[in-house]
Amino acid sequence: MRLKPEQLGAALQKALKPVYFISGDEPLQLGELADAIRLAAKKAGYENREILSADTGFEWHQLGFSADSYSIFADKKIIDLRLPSGTPGVDGAKALTAYCERIPEDTILLVTAGKLASGALKSRWLEALDKHGVVIQVWPLAGQDLLRWLQQRLAQRGLQAEPNGVALLASRIEGNLLAAAQEIEKLYVLYGACKLSQQQIFDVVADSSRYDVYKLMDSALAANISRILKILSGLRAEGTASAIVLWALSREARSLVKIKLAINQGQHRDTVFKNNQIWDNRKPLVSAAISRLSDHDLNHILVLCAKADRQIKGQQSGNAWETLLTICLLFASVQAVAER
Repeated sequence: MRLKPEQLGAALQKALKPVYFISGDEPLQLGELADAIRLAAKKAGYENREILSADTGFEWHQLGFSADSYSIFADKKIIDLRLPSGTPGVDGAKALTAYCERIPEDTILLVTAGKLASGALKSRWLEALDKHGVVIQVWPLAGQDLLRWLQQRLAQRGLQAEPNGVALLASRIEGNLLAAAQEIEKLYVLYGACKLSQQQIFDVVADSSRYDVYKLMDSALAANISRILKILSGLRAEGTASAIVLWALSREARSLVKIKLAINQGQHRDTVFKNNQIWDNRKPLVSAAISRLSDHDLNHILVLCAKADRQIKGQQSGNAWETLLTICLLFASVQAVAER
């Protein structure tokens, strides 16, 4: 049974399922959903809990052993299986499928995983978990979904805020729900349960944006100059290695060159995107970029990437971060800063 995160609470009140699978890359939502399942299980008498972490080298026979073993301290137990990579691999897929074919009594299997690869959505092991239990995929919140989540979170602490104040909070945390929860706690500690003004939020809430190279690349492809400047300066201030930023920029440039060449040779755009692992959420960005950027533009970017590489290695004079900024702006088709 597939559920949305907000549907889990009502489902837990009705009945517990023998299997729960939660995946995603938003740690706060993932953790709180898992906590809700554990709490409901504990209230229902599942006192014993075994934690298995499927890291590198994990022996999947441990899942079967745990399912078949009985505790002298409690009749009911929960197997808490952590799957950091989001995929169990061949052995794990077999183990999870086998588990679902012979689900033990008085046992709940809770699997928490990283973001699922698209190929796993129709896999046999996931279909088995879905058939016998609950599958929830957690997605990063944005737009109105994020604003509603913030309003609900504020309300849980007895806080109210005008729409402008909630929008300000959203702009400061930029989808980082863990940071949002921390900032809301800070607001509660300082002001207690009350109606917050926009100025109160402005004075207290820190800028907790997640500066990373992937968001930098999306901003460059979207030709969002202000975001490029903000994220790149944030990466530099946080001490991110310039080589990592260069890796992302050069990788994106080479990918765009490859995509443009394939499309120009007559291949279908959707097929080219699939072959280059461009998924639905990035297709509009990549489409806009390959339409906007010429072959000459992309070659110029690659030349500047080589220049930045030499600067990082100390083989050429100049500031590598300035060259990285020039590259980002060229992605956004800002030609005036190409060379100084």
